[in-house]
Amino acid sequence: MSIVAHNFSVLVVLGVMSLNLYKIYRANDVQSYRKFHMIFNPIGLTILGSVIFTGIIMMAAKHLDFTFANILMIVFSVVLIVLEAKRSKTFRYIMNNDLEGFLDYKKFAQKILLSEIIISLAIYIGMLL
Repeated sequence: MSIVAHNFSVLVVLGVMSLNLYKIYRANDVQSYRKFHMIFNPIGLTILGSVIFTGIIMMAAKHLDFTFANILMIVFSVVLIVLEAKRSKTFRYIMNNDLEGFLDYKKFAQKILLSEIIISLAIYIGMLL
């Protein structure tokens, strides 16, 4: 059951990343995206926390060793947290009327989200095989 919960959480995180990428791609103004970001970012980070939590519970309950795959997932989860913090911090400094800064942020955020999705999918598929 814990593996099912962990896999489901990973799929939900991939969905959250995809939705974030879609919203940043479709965003035209700062204010509407800021409202979405303020509501949805804590939800996304909570779901990411559930992936990390279920992984830790599985390692503790099943007395799993620190294999390469487990270490890779731990490192990747830390990288995800850092990237999301950088993305949020960068957006915090964009004013509501700064369209040029928002366009620069969109390019930055799209790169981060695409890399997160690709790496997450690669690790998820690798763990399924």
